[in-house]
Amino acid sequence: MHSAKRPKRVTSWHVIGAQLAVFRNAARLTQAELAQRLGAGEETIASIEQGRRPLKLDLAEILDELLETKMALQTAVRKVPERERFPAFAQDFVDHEQESVTLLSYQNQVVPGLLQTEEYARAVFGCLYPPITPGEAEERLSARLDRQRLFEREPWPPMMNFLLEEVILHRPIGGRHVLREQNRHLRRCGELPYLGLQIIPTSREKHAALDGPMVLLETPDHDQLAYMEGQRVSFLVDEPDEVSVLQQKYGMLRSQALTPEESMGLLDDLLGES
Repeated sequence: MHSAKRPKRVTSWHVIGAQLAVFRNAARLTQAELAQRLGAGEETIASIEQGRRPLKLDLAEILDELLETKMALQTAVRKVPERERFPAFAQDFVDHEQESVTLLSYQNQVVPGLLQTEEYARAVFGCLYPPITPGEAEERLSARLDRQRLFEREPWPPMMNFLLEEVILHRPIGGRHVLREQNRHLRRCGELPYLGLQIIPTSREKHAALDGPMVLLETPDHDQLAYMEGQRVSFLVDEPDEVSVLQQKYGMLRSQALTPEESMGLLDDLLGES
């Protein structure tokens, strides 16, 4: 029997968003009016109130002053548990990722988070622009390493396949030593029985996913999901027709990549260990 779908998870951001809506209504302001006073977009207020976007601490402080809420919002933001530091939809993806039966990832700029070494991940966060504070960087690093506990899941992690553009193996994020250790880590990951690692050569003349990176997931209920990230935007896709198109793209891209054996050979050549 097919199990019931997992209900949508209510996060701290949903609760804080609901609080903001109550405070705004008490002040007799529409979303548009509040947005105008803040110098923000109406969609920003709507997204926060719906729990789709986290309320940043600096904005919470301004809202507390504007709505005369005696630090209620900023206090709530400070109390958000570490595991919910992602936006609601991104946290949904992380939850699905940890439960997934299969996970298929394509990345074109950096090593995917699940395969990053600590030093490489730290260097990636150091590349962010505008820069984030050291405290924020440490929080994100901790969250990324927590996600990697997926590899310790019993009895087995999901069946995984990672497609990486060849340029990722050459881009010295964090310096040559960090890159070399990252490539060595990728080589070790490629030996795992439940993980396939394939490199897409820069010389390929055909490419099925020029639109950018994607992650495809299969849940324990056998629902198919996709997650995409771009410049300051990310979203989870659960519409079957859209996910199907992305699965077709991934399948073609997989055929355009080196085989796992050829990919390991390429890494061996880069590491001078062939």
